[in-house]
Amino acid sequence: MNLLDTSILIELPRRGALEEGSISVITLIEFLRGVPAHKRNEVKSSLEELYEIISLNNDVVNEYCKLYEKLKSIGVKVPDADLLIATSARAKNPTLVTSDKHYEQLRELGLKVEIRHIE
Repeated sequence: MNLLDTSILIELPRRGALEEGSISVITLIEFLRGVPAHKRNEVKSSLEELYEIISLNNDVVNEYCKLYEKLKSIGVKVPDADLLIATSARAKNPTLVTSDKHYEQLRELGLKVEIRHIE
C-alpha cells in the first residue's frame, strides 16, 4: 500500500484520477485548508471514505523523534509537516508517493519513497 503525500493528493483530482492508498492526517489537513469552508465537511468525508487516515499515534511520534534526531545530527532540515508525513509512512511501512524531491534525502534513513514527476 502507498501513503500519498499532499502533492499527489492535490494533483489526482486535477487529472480526474483516483488512487488507492492511505494518507497522513497532516495531508488531510493540508488538503482541506485549500477547500472552501462550505464544502470542507463533504470533502473531508469523501477523503475519509477513500483513504485510510494515518493518525499521529505513538508509533508515528516515536519515529518522528528518531528521524528528527538523525537529521539534526547530520545538519539536514525537513519541515515539520513533511517529517510527520514521512514518519507516518515509516511507522506503517508503506511507500511514500510524492512529487517533492526533498523526501529523496530520507531514503538513506530507511524511508521507502516513490518520486513522481508532475507536469
